[in-house]
Amino acid sequence: MYTILLAAGWPIWPLLAVSIFGLAILIERSWYLRKKRVLPPRVLQEAFELGLQVNQSVAGKQSNPHLADLIRAIANSSPVGSLLACALAEKMAGQPANDALEELQATAEAVWLKLDRYLGALATIATVAPLLGLFGTVVGMIEIFGSQGSAVGNPLQLAHGISVALYNTAFGLLIAIPALAAWRLLRSMADQRQRECEEFTRQLFKKLYPAANDE
Repeated sequence: MYTILLAAGWPIWPLLAVSIFGLAILIERSWYLRKKRVLPPRVLQEAFELGLQVNQSVAGKQSNPHLADLIRAIANSSPVGSLLACALAEKMAGQPANDALEELQATAEAVWLKLDRYLGALATIATVAPLLGLFGTVVGMIEIFGSQGSAVGNPLQLAHGISVALYNTAFGLLIAIPALAAWRLLRSMADQRQRECEEFTRQLFKKLYPAANDE
């Protein structure tokens, strides 16, 4: 492998750096977007149980600091926990449904940004990698026909220039194709997690604001 990298010339090093960066994004996003990481198994049930206590507290006009601690714990547990905790906190503060929805939308935007983080960079890698490979191809062609055309009469230099051109083209495509596939996969995972978060939040919101669903 090292011999191939040497044969490809210096233009291969930017491609290698881009590939390492893309692999790091793939590993990090695959770990972060796991369902049990974004939507822990018991988080909705815990939020429902806490929502019942919040409704009772609001109905009885009682202040319960312990509930606030539990809401903060849910908020820190996962991305969907931030949304559920926002709905619970708004209900506990006595906010009407419309105001709670506005706050939920603002919180949701922050959560979606976390789910989409680095995906734009991965898409950029899929776009840039073939261009870097093309750049390496041009460099190889320059090596062939440069130096006052001496490469044409030198088989070794001619072969080196061709290898630089072909290796860089191949590496560019070898990086771009998996990067594009990984981006599509992660994009689909992020969209799926977003829909699941929205559904979890909708279910809790219906419990907290039953009157709003009848309007």
